[in-house]
Amino acid sequence: MSIFIGGAWPYANGSLHLGHIAALLPGDILARYFRLKGEDVLYVSGSDCNGTPISIRANKEGIAVKEVADRYHAEFESSFQRLGFSYDLYTRTDSGNHHQVVKELFLKLFDNGFIYKKEIEQTYCEVDKQFLPDRYVEGKCPNCGSKARGDQCDNCSKILDPLDLIDRTCKLCGSEPTIRKTEHFYFALSAFQEQLENYVHEAKVNGLWRENAIQLSERYLKEGLLDRAASRDLPNGVSIPVKGYEEKKVYVWIEAVAGYYSASKEWEKKNKKEDKSFWTAETISYYVHGKDNIPFHSLIWSAILLGINNPALPTHIISNEYLTLEKRKLSTSQNWAVWIPDILDKYHPDSLRYFLTINAPENRDTDFSWREFIFSHNSELLGAYGNLVNRTFKFIEKFFEGNIPASNLSKEIIQQTEKLYEEVGKLLEDGQVKLALETIFLYIRKGNKYFDAQKPWVQIKEQELYCKDTIATCVYIIGNAAQILSPFLPFSSEEVKTYLHIDEFSWQAIHPKPIQLQMIKPLFERIDTSVIQEELNLLRENAEA
Repeated sequence: MSIFIGGAWPYANGSLHLGHIAALLPGDILARYFRLKGEDVLYVSGSDCNGTPISIRANKEGIAVKEVADRYHAEFESSFQRLGFSYDLYTRTDSGNHHQVVKELFLKLFDNGFIYKKEIEQTYCEVDKQFLPDRYVEGKCPNCGSKARGDQCDNCSKILDPLDLIDRTCKLCGSEPTIRKTEHFYFALSAFQEQLENYVHEAKVNGLWRENAIQLSERYLKEGLLDRAASRDLPNGVSIPVKGYEEKKVYVWIEAVAGYYSASKEWEKKNKKEDKSFWTAETISYYVHGKDNIPFHSLIWSAILLGINNPALPTHIISNEYLTLEKRKLSTSQNWAVWIPDILDKYHPDSLRYFLTINAPENRDTDFSWREFIFSHNSELLGAYGNLVNRTFKFIEKFFEGNIPASNLSKEIIQQTEKLYEEVGKLLEDGQVKLALETIFLYIRKGNKYFDAQKPWVQIKEQELYCKDTIATCVYIIGNAAQILSPFLPFSSEEVKTYLHIDEFSWQAIHPKPIQLQMIKPLFERIDTSVIQEELNLLRENAEA
């Protein structure tokens, strides 16, 4: 089975924060799970180095666009690596490969009659003497009245055109832009109305998309799909591959989503493998992103694929709601954020992966609070999982000279364990990542209850054979917990794998060998709760600076 997993492409104009990772983490968990099952997986993403946000940052700092893109692309690669993201390829949209693939895709849409030229009215700044990219225009959303950019309203998710905005201003100088006529290319999105209606209905019936993806896609379809500009007057990006229009750029909403396809082609070249199996009607694909990216994946990317006669439409849309911070909306402009490079300097990556998964905003907005993060680490990772591992291994060191006893395992626990793989696998494939992790930790807590009920500290004195059964069963629980947790908590799982001399993880129950434990140390350290106030103070200080 071929599994394609596409993680949304973060803009290379600022550091990653918790909201980004909350939206993207399910992609890595799914990729790791399917690899354990032995499936053929291609998991790709990259840094969005084109478009307006990077230009705005470059203008502000007075440096070249490439300098900004290089800085944050390198930081993104480091952050994802430190978090354990297992991309098969993490690339960037300013690569030669991406530009070539996007141009080929654009021309194919053009040749197939789905891209056409049209004279339009566009905002123009008389002060800066230029047509304004959509994100350079700000104003009020005509739909909800909130402050919005010229491409989209973050509050109501309405896709916009700069001319839709009320009280328009130029982001560069603050003046009111005028309107001038110019010629641009348009993508005939309306031509796919009926096909996309059937496609979204099928996804709804099969329950393969998150509810927010269904609702938002249905809303756009009900309003009626409109043709969208496919080119823009942008300072950086992929040049239009049509003679006489080379100065114009492929609009980022076409160009960025095409990154999944260009990344696949780059992976194919680098690994000398074919990517055909990931772009067939039988391919199972997961597109992982935040809810602000839903229409670009569910409707626009699907329409582009239909327009180039590619049958691999997204089968699963994993679209998270928003993560708030201490009950407030994350704001990069106000520095109300927890930045990934900073938090990874202080805390275990599995602590972050655990919290953002167990509190994932799958169906509604959820909150990151320092209090809950610290208590979650101490009570769940340390208090439940770490405690089961530590108390079992310490017991073996103390009473069996470090040798795991070869003994009879609890048949009931073997049955529970084998059933656990089925349950968790089904939940993951359905995109219920949070519930999958909750189910595993229920198993771990039962393991602790089993240890308490068996009382091996009493058994060792009175019934040593039964004690060996108990401890061997606990090691069995630990080995399988580590394996089944490895998509979620890869770092601590790898430690247990090393301790128990497990050759390779897979997605079926394992029976750890009766080896001698060596150099055992706790999986997790307790975090002092005084840190909570320290982090809150730091957050507020940075936001006020």
